[in-house]
Amino acid sequence: MIDFILWVLQNIALAPYHVVMAVANPGAWLNWSDPEAMMRFIYYGASVELFFVFLTTVIVITGLGMAWKREILWWGVRILEGFANGVGRVAAWAGLLMVLQQVMIVFLQRIFRVSEIQLGPLGTAFSQDLSWWGEELKLYNALVVTLCVTYTYVQGGHVRVDLVYSAVRFRTKRIIDMAGSLLFMIPAMTITYLYAWPFMWRHLITPSVTSTGTLDRMLMQSRIVRWNVETVGFSPNGFNAYFLFKILIVLFCVMVMIQAVAVFWRSYLEWLEGEDSVDKHLDRDMTGDEAEDVEHMIHSGST
Repeated sequence: MIDFILWVLQNIALAPYHVVMAVANPGAWLNWSDPEAMMRFIYYGASVELFFVFLTTVIVITGLGMAWKREILWWGVRILEGFANGVGRVAAWAGLLMVLQQVMIVFLQRIFRVSEIQLGPLGTAFSQDLSWWGEELKLYNALVVTLCVTYTYVQGGHVRVDLVYSAVRFRTKRIIDMAGSLLFMIPAMTITYLYAWPFMWRHLITPSVTSTGTLDRMLMQSRIVRWNVETVGFSPNGFNAYFLFKILIVLFCVMVMIQAVAVFWRSYLEWLEGEDSVDKHLDRDMTGDEAEDVEHMIHSGST
């Protein structure tokens, strides 16, 4: 146990050094014309060093907010929740595109007997079989699921089983939220990310990378590395860009992990400040009726 604690403290202490080295030498991991730089990016993208950089950053900001200025944490909550809302509100339009495209496919296939759809000017048009467009609908669904999950959380749209949660006091609820973000959200997303990151790259480059590969071994593999983007579909004329789904899994993990930090900060601040701070700085969308009620309250107050 002592060895583990010392290992954690050592990695936290080295985190600033790793940040400085990465910022001072961007070409060593961002210059993808150099295969070794690409392999460094892949290795450090799911490394112990990156995790502790993330953890140390959260610890430092949390410590400053707790010990010095509480408004630091409120700004962190607003930025992280604003990011979730911004991404989610854009990605949600994929749901409308999915419906419109499905309607278009049905009309073109059943009524006009068209076998393919072309987009773009003549000569450079993107042309695919109707089955390709039909299978592409899965991508829109994946966009909504992966990129709107944190937006839905901020908006309070997830189903919650609260047999115990609803029966406890306000501050106890906030303790449960803080514990849930630290003990469930972050560990679960960390494990998922550690598998999703190499899984994504296995469908983008060759030779395959593994979650247990060392940096030295990956640098040796860089001599034969090349792009090999997955373009195999489940049917002869079906959708063939399934590598996008692997990218979305990684983005999903990153967004939920960031949201877990926002949940912890908001729960701590509401626990500290009391019920008057509930939903403070919370940017939630309103339906038509709710918007009318708010507008009525504003007009009533002004008169």
